[in-house]
Amino acid sequence: MIEAISDWLGVAQGWLFETAIQPLVFQLGFGAFVEDAFEGTEWLLIGLLELALLFLVLRPLESLIPAQQITDPRARWNDFLYTVLHRIGVFSVLIFFTLDPLMDGLAGWLRLDGFHPFNLEALWPGISPLAAFAVYFVVLDFFDYWYHRASHHFNWWWGLHGLHHSQQNMNLWSDDRNHILDDLLRDVYMGVIALGIGVEPAQYVMLVSLSRILQSLQHANVRIHFGWLGERLLVSPRYHRMHHAIGVGHEGRDGKPGGCNFAVLLPVWDIIFRTANFTPQFVATGIRDQLQGRDYGRGFWSQQALGLRRMIEYARKDVV
Repeated sequence: MIEAISDWLGVAQGWLFETAIQPLVFQLGFGAFVEDAFEGTEWLLIGLLELALLFLVLRPLESLIPAQQITDPRARWNDFLYTVLHRIGVFSVLIFFTLDPLMDGLAGWLRLDGFHPFNLEALWPGISPLAAFAVYFVVLDFFDYWYHRASHHFNWWWGLHGLHHSQQNMNLWSDDRNHILDDLLRDVYMGVIALGIGVEPAQYVMLVSLSRILQSLQHANVRIHFGWLGERLLVSPRYHRMHHAIGVGHEGRDGKPGGCNFAVLLPVWDIIFRTANFTPQFVATGIRDQLQGRDYGRGFWSQQALGLRRMIEYARKDVV
């Protein structure tokens, strides 16, 4: 199945590149970057497919079974802008394919000293492509859990990540409502880990796409949960909404550091490390200090600028 999907995407990528991307690249005088443009076409294609899927499936569900009434349509449109920029942008491909030759160079240098780089699939000789995909999915999610939890633990980092939590009208586009610097840090972190455990570029593209689709579902404004067992197997919209709850998802009810439901895809990490909260409620979302008047910005540029200011402000608190 994995190979069939990869083959189909390869055909579609070639058609899109030859029909639209390659002529545009040469017309703009960027012929030297034609190979990079071909790699980027795959991410563009998958991003467009993801956007179509979200429109056709999740958007109607938000209208049929909303978890809350949208009180600020402009905020939702702003999140949609983030999603478009993220899904058809070049952040992930630039990071991964910049790190790939660097990691290859490092591996070549280490081989001269008799060191062979680690490959996770080598631990299970003969493992099928689907099983290898599942293993990479679980391992990458484990590291993503700790990245996410760290972004809530360190004050300067929370200054950036707080932008993501400041949406009081959480919706299917809110997953990509992040500070650019926070996105950059995460893409580098995940790219290094993926390359370090032997993930191939084609596998990485599909792993990222599946993760993004599931995270869009988690953030959707829908009254959906997966039942007692399902909630413990995969992060649901209700489970993740608790992570965005005012005064609960980031800090404890007493205002002190705490938080819950940091798992990105698999709740098992929250269960193991005692950060799970399975309270069956569809709660209001946002950050406590918003209710006290802190401004997180209305538009893209104001949100980015205020995120940097918070990072500096909170970093000074760490120093003091």
